Formats: sequence, structure tokens, C-alpha cells
Amino acid sequence: MSKDNPRLLAVKTLNKISNGSYSNLQLNQVIEHSDLDSRDISLLTNIVYGVIQHRLTLEYYLNSFLKNPKKVDSWVKELLYTSIYQMYYLNKIPERAIFNESIKIAKKLGHDGIRRMVTGTLHQIQRNGLPSFNEITDPMRKLSIEYSVSPWIIKELKQQVGNKKTISILESINKPSKQSVRFNSKLIDKSVLSSELQSEGYGVKNSSLAKSGLILTDKSASYSNLFKTGKMTIQDESAMLPVESMDIKPHYQILDACSAPGGKTTQIAEKLDSNQGGHVFALDLHEKRLKQVEKNAKRLGVSDVLSTEACDARKIDSLYKDEQFDQILIDAPCSGIGLIRRKPEIRYEKQLSDVNHLSSIQLDILNSVAPKLKSGGKLVYSTCTILNQENSDVIDEFLSLNSDFELVITKTLLELKNNDKYLKIYPDDYESDGFFVCNLIKK
Repeated sequence: MSKDNPRLLAVKTLNKISNGSYSNLQLNQVIEHSDLDSRDISLLTNIVYGVIQHRLTLEYYLNSFLKNPKKVDSWVKELLYTSIYQMYYLNKIPERAIFNESIKIAKKLGHDGIRRMVTGTLHQIQRNGLPSFNEITDPMRKLSIEYSVSPWIIKELKQQVGNKKTISILESINKPSKQSVRFNSKLIDKSVLSSELQSEGYGVKNSSLAKSGLILTDKSASYSNLFKTGKMTIQDESAMLPVESMDIKPHYQILDACSAPGGKTTQIAEKLDSNQGGHVFALDLHEKRLKQVEKNAKRLGVSDVLSTEACDARKIDSLYKDEQFDQILIDAPCSGIGLIRRKPEIRYEKQLSDVNHLSSIQLDILNSVAPKLKSGGKLVYSTCTILNQENSDVIDEFLSLNSDFELVITKTLLELKNNDKYLKIYPDDYESDGFFVCNLIKK
């Protein structure tokens, strides 16, 4: 068996992720150091993210076939998860091929006893089928296992949006993510980019959420020369909306208080003109992460209107004068619950205590940054979470402490719901990331 076999690499990658590695970093590293073709990369990626996405479900399925799950090596479990995932979620792969490949991997990574155990388990699954969720009597645990989401997230969603909306969200987050890109208005027109992408073999359509967005199909956007030359960048549709709500003029001085990896920073920079004094000041807590912002800015050709500074946004008082900026963006550090379709491990890693801790940090950042905004200026607060504790609750608390700010309508392509002035997007609304965007004006 080749060391570049995608199923073997998937098992090894998942085993490292289960021991604490970040999924995207680990997967990218494996792909970088392999000789896989595009089809094998697609299969590897699908298996890795699919197993993470359905982990609680796959554990439930597998444990019914194991006498003592705790005694089974972690890599063997990952191998069996990949097998079940391919059998029941990837209907184009013949069962025979899944069995043969899985048994070969068991033989390569283990000994003959493990090979026999894997063979026996797979045949048992084939004969008996998978257990029903109806055997789970506790309603909350049943939802948790069926949709592979931590119970506390389901409980919070039920309290905040009701049972029907919660089920709709849970059903949506296990569907594949759309691939969206943002065109770079500094270098190309949107219609020209669309035509050039089609000539490269991409399926292309306009985003219904973001003016700057295009939805691509058929292959990865990162393969395109248009990406490499900075004419477009990869960004979720929802993530484009905070900047689209800002109404930026070319001469503005703008603070991006939490900028890395730089998607929104470069989106701001596209609209600025250095000859008119326009500039975006990009802050982030970590110097290393700011290198990515600078790298993205260089690729997109906007380095002339952008500068970075490693700084905790809660401690910026000595960096900038009060009332220095025309607009401020705070894309605040958050739990990321809105990203659980795209980053499935979030659903297991985060706890309610993290949400409560982050809401305190978010309020501190708002209070620290607010004095740096000019009178009449706009402050945009956004997160990629869908929980009130980090969104509307933080804004309500901030407004109660800062009477010189008022909430105004967040204007984007989307219509606001329920007479809200801020924008709330759930993962099931448009099959994009969950997001919150709020506009505040300094009186």
C-alpha cells in the first residue's frame, strides 16, 4: 500500500487531530507533503472533515459493535469511523473497495489480530446494519448523537430560537459548505473575474448575500491563477457583510481592532486611496498572525494603505489619540459557533464557560476602542457566533455604559428580520456561516 493512499492518510490525520492537532493545519500539512492528485485530495478532505463532523454519531454506531471500546487503540477507532463514514455517507464508493482498503490499512498499521478484529467488525456492521437513534431514550442526548453536536449548544439554541429553528440549524450544519470568493475591486471587475473563472473550468454564480461575493463549484478556488495573482480571495459570504455595512470613503482612517487573518482588513483596504490619505490600522494580539495579514495584503495589492501592530485591543489607549478614526471594525474574538459547518471540531471543543468568558472580553474591547472613534463615526461590531451572550447581550451592555453611542440599522443586501437593527444570520438561513453584524454611531 502506497504511503500516499488517501484513506491511509485520512486515518493518520484523524488520529493526530484526535490527539489535539488542528484539523485544517494538519490536513494542509499532509496534502503539502504528499503526491496526491486532485481526486485523492478531495477524497482525503471529505473523509477527514466528514468523520469530524459526524464524530458523536459514528462513536454511537461503532460502540454497539465493540465489547470494550476503551481498550481499542485510537487509530483503530479512526479507521473504523472512516469505514462507516464511507459506507453510509459516501454512496458512490463500492462497499468492497471500502472493506479491502480498510483491511489493508489495519494490516499495515497494526498486527494480524487487529486486522482480524477490523475485518470481523466490518462484516458484523454489514450483516446487522447500524443501530437506530430511537433506542436513545433521553431527547437531548438523542439530538446530540443524531446531529453530532454537544448538548449544551442544543440547549442554548432551543432557549434562544425555539425547537423548530434549532432542528433546522442542526440539519443544515452537516451539509457541505459552499465555496465563496470575494473579487478584488482594486485589480479586476466582478463580471470580468466571473468570465475568467468560467474559462478556467469553474461553475460561477453571484452571491445572494454579499455584493462582492461569487460562489464557485467544480474545483478548489486556491488552484486558480486568479487567486494566486490576488484578483480574488477566499472568504465566506457572511464574513463579507461587516465591511459591506461600513460605507467607506477613500480618504477614511479606519481601525480594524481584531484583524487576523486579514479577510476583512484587506476588504477595507480595497476601498481606500493612499493618495487621499486613506489607511487601515490592523491590530491583533499575536505578531505571528499579523504576518498572515501582511501576506494577504501583499497578494491583493493593498499593502500601501495598510499597517499592522501587535497589540491587545483592550490596551490601545497609548497607541492612538481619542477621536482619531472615521470608522472602527471590531470583528471580535468569539466562540465561533456560527462556523460549525466549516470547522466541525468547534462543536466539541467549546463550552458554555468559554462563551461567558469571551463575552466579557468582547465588552472590554468595545469599551477600550470606543473613545478612538470620531463623533459621527461608525463602529461595526461583528462575530461569527450565533449565541446572544456574545452578540446582542454584549451590545445591550455596551450601550448601557456608553450613552454617546446609538444603535443604527445595519444596511447590507439582506433585509433585517423581526424589526431588529442588527443582522443575525444562522447557518440554515442561506447555507453560509452564522454571523452577527451590528452598526453603532457615536453621537
